[in-house]
Amino acid sequence: VQLVESGGGLVQPGGSLRLSCAASGFTFSSYAMSWYRQAPGKERELVAGISSTSGSTNYADSVKGRFTISRDNAKNTVDLLMNSLKPEDTAIYYCFAHRLVYNYWGQGTQVTVSS
Repeated sequence: VQLVESGGGLVQPGGSLRLSCAASGFTFSSYAMSWYRQAPGKERELVAGISSTSGSTNYADSVKGRFTISRDNAKNTVDLLMNSLKPEDTAIYYCFAHRLVYNYWGQGTQVTVSS
């Protein structure tokens, strides 16, 4: 099983980034997918989630209206489009696959929002 995140980097406040997570080694279309983040000194927190069929999404209050999660079950990818980025969005962002008792994490990608 592999979850490989990409798209992180340094961006100025107000800017945008698109994170992508490429999945392999499991039946991607059967898993709900989420993005989590962890800032220095803080606990890992849920940012956004999407059901296996893209029928439902959920977002942390802090990112509602700014971030959009989407998935492509044909390509085994899940994306997180992040707009209007703020310094407090700075964190390592992790891709997470979950179904029943099966959970998989990616290695994470760093997002830094700074001028």
